[in-house]
Amino acid sequence: MDKISLFKQIREVVKQIPKGNVLTYGDVAKIVGITDARKVGWAVYGNQDKNIPCHRVVAKDGSLAEKFSLGGWKEQKLRLLEDGTSFISEKIVDLKKCRWAYVKS
Repeated sequence: MDKISLFKQIREVVKQIPKGNVLTYGDVAKIVGITDARKVGWAVYGNQDKNIPCHRVVAKDGSLAEKFSLGGWKEQKLRLLEDGTSFISEKIVDLKKCRWAYVKS
C-alpha cells in the first residue's frame, strides 16, 4: 500500500471518531491494518481539514501530543474539552470513559 492511500485510510477512520471520544495512534493503526502507530501521527500531523478531528487521536496512555501541530497540547486539550472529553489529569484523557469502541461498517 502506498503512503497516499494509507494516509487516506487513516484520515477516514479519524473522521469517524465521535465527539467526546478518542482513539490512540495504535488503535487507528490496528484498524487500518498496520503495526507502526507513528504512521498515524504522520498522517494527521498538520491536518487543516476541519472534517478530520485529529485532536481526537492520543497516545497509548491517553496523553496529549506535546507538539500538537495546531497549537500544542493546550490547544488539543481545549478542542477535546469542547467535545466533552473527560480527563484524569491535566494532560491525560480518561481512556476508560472516552476510548471509542470502533466498529467497522
